[in-house]
Amino acid sequence: MSASALANIQEKIVQQQYVMTIHADEEMDDDNLTISDVEQAILTGEIIEQQKDKATAERKYRIRGYSTDGNFVEVIVKIGLSGKVIIITVYAL
Repeated sequence: MSASALANIQEKIVQQQYVMTIHADEEMDDDNLTISDVEQAILTGEIIEQQKDKATAERKYRIRGYSTDGNFVEVIVKIGLSGKVIIITVYAL
C-alpha cells in the first residue's frame, strides 16, 4: 500500500493532529484500549487495506499495528477536510 499515505498519517499522529469519533472512543473503551494503544498501533502499523467510499470518494485506511502491550490492534482512519487524521474506529484483534 501507499508508504507516503502511512508516513503522512504517522506524522500527524506524532504532531497530535488527530481527532477521534465518538464511535472510536466507545470501541476503544469496549476493548480496554487507551489512546496510547491507538497511537502506538498507528505508529507501528502498516496499511493493510485502502477503501474508497462510493458516495463521497473519500479514502479510508485500515491500519494494523501493535498496542503498547504488544497485541494486534486495527484502526480505521481518514484524512479530514482540515488535514487532521480522523480515527473512525479501533478494535483489538
